[in-house]
Formats: sequence, structure tokens, C-alpha cells
Amino acid sequence: MKVLQFTIPVTHDKSVIAEKVCQQYHYPYLHRHKEIQITWIQKGEGTLIAGNNMHDYSPGDIFVIGANLPHVFKSSPEYFTPNTGKQIEALTIFFSPEGVLSSMFDLPELKPGKIFLQHHQQGFKIPHNITDKISQLMIALKNASGTDQLIQFLNLVKGLINIKSKLDPLSSYGSLPGITENEGIRIGNIYNYIILNYSEEINLEDVAKVAFMTPESFCRYFKKHTGHTFISFLNEVRINEACKKLIAHKFESINTVAYKCGFKSITNFNRVFKNVIGNSPRGYLDSYNNNLISLSRAAG
Repeated sequence: MKVLQFTIPVTHDKSVIAEKVCQQYHYPYLHRHKEIQITWIQKGEGTLIAGNNMHDYSPGDIFVIGANLPHVFKSSPEYFTPNTGKQIEALTIFFSPEGVLSSMFDLPELKPGKIFLQHHQQGFKIPHNITDKISQLMIALKNASGTDQLIQFLNLVKGLINIKSKLDPLSSYGSLPGITENEGIRIGNIYNYIILNYSEEINLEDVAKVAFMTPESFCRYFKKHTGHTFISFLNEVRINEACKKLIAHKFESINTVAYKCGFKSITNFNRVFKNVIGNSPRGYLDSYNNNLISLSRAAG
């Protein structure tokens, strides 16, 4: 089946698109687009093909489909029969964290949302126990306009990152290997150790002991299952915490933030900060304050 590159019709006065469809059947061709898609099936049954996997769908299901993930909602055969009176209804939200929303997703407050979406590029199905909550957030976004619609979009992103259930990807495409339950627990313990102790000196031997591995085995294991080296992950945790402290304005100096986040040298802190964030600590803080001013003016 050929994969079509699909262009979402974007209006110039909106950064998030809410589209309600009521028709005989879903768009019937496998396609992909740069926008992330959240689709709530309100009426209709069929099969969702996402990447290399298939999933049945029925009214009430909500799917999050990652950017550029090939997919098609294939309506059941009876929906293609004339005069049956059957029709589908669906509400879909389209947005791109890499498009016009990129500056907003670069704000430290939205970093959890950006990371969440990056970690779920293969998409997932919203757990049934929270579909009512997510569907209400989608309705609120659809019914809002202007600044209020952007606020409702942030509420929707917040609703997604607050999901506590395990989220299975819609497609098994991906560069990282699958993680078993035991491996998930082990990696979780490693993450927890790093996050709880980032402000102290952490050496490779310490974190390898948490994983019950030799340092050499741990390095290979961590890179294979996370895509990070131990040092790169530790640096990102420390820089993320530094960003939080900087924008809270509760620090005597940038040097103080560096030392409280586990860096022993201000020179090393500045180098790592620029490598992770793409800006110096002072430049980052100035950019954040300017963004706040811009958002305040836009809201006013």
C-alpha cells in the first residue's frame, strides 16, 4: 500500500487545528503528516493501521499518532455500502511541536511535554479510564478561539503528560529495542538514582552498582536501551534542574546554580549548558524573560 504525504490545511490565524468530521467513512488511504494527531472516535468501527501494526477501534477510543507515522483509519466494510445510513464521526486535533509552536515547546515549563511527545513518536492509545477527561479537554479546545484555544491546548498537553498508565506504542518501528518489564524496572531505578543524586558527585561505579552491573556492561546497556550515554543523561538532568532554578529567580548568582546542580567548575557548567540548551545560562535567562513579556503582551 502506497504511503501518501498528507498536508493538513492550516489557517494563518491558528497554531492548533481542531477538525470535526461527519461522513460515510474515514479518509481511506495510508498517509502521514508532520503534525501530531489526536483522534477521538465518536461514531464508527474499523481498524487503525499505524506503521506496521493494526488496532481495532470503536466509539470512545482516542489515539495519539506521532508525527510522520504512516496510518489509516480503515472503516469496516459496511461503511462503504451505499444507503446503509451508517456514518463516522471523529474529532481530531493537529499540532506540530516543531512548527509554529516550537518556541513555546522550548520553554522549560513545557519541556516535560516535549520529552513526552518525543518518547511517544510511535503513538499510543489513550487508556480507557481517562478517555472522558481527555475528550472533554478536546471539546474545550474545539469550542475555544484565540488565546483561549491556546490555553485549552496547554490543558490538553498537561492531560497527556499526566497519564500514569503504561502506554504501548501503536507501531513497533523504532531505533531502540523493546524493554521488558524487568528492564523497565532496572532502568527506572537507574533514572531515580541519578535524579535523586544529581546535585552530588556521581561516578560510573556508583550508578553501575544500582544496576547490579560492571561499569563496562552498564555503559553498553544504558546506551542500548536509552540512546544516551550515562554522562549525557546526567548532564541533561543537571541542566534541566539548572533551568528550573534560573527561571525561579531564587539564586544569588549563576555560579550558585552551577554548584547546586552538581557542577564543580563554572567553565564546565557553561560549556555543558550551551551544548544541551544551545545557549549560555545568561542568554537562556534573557530569552525566557523576553518570551514571558511577549506572551503577556499577546494575552493583553
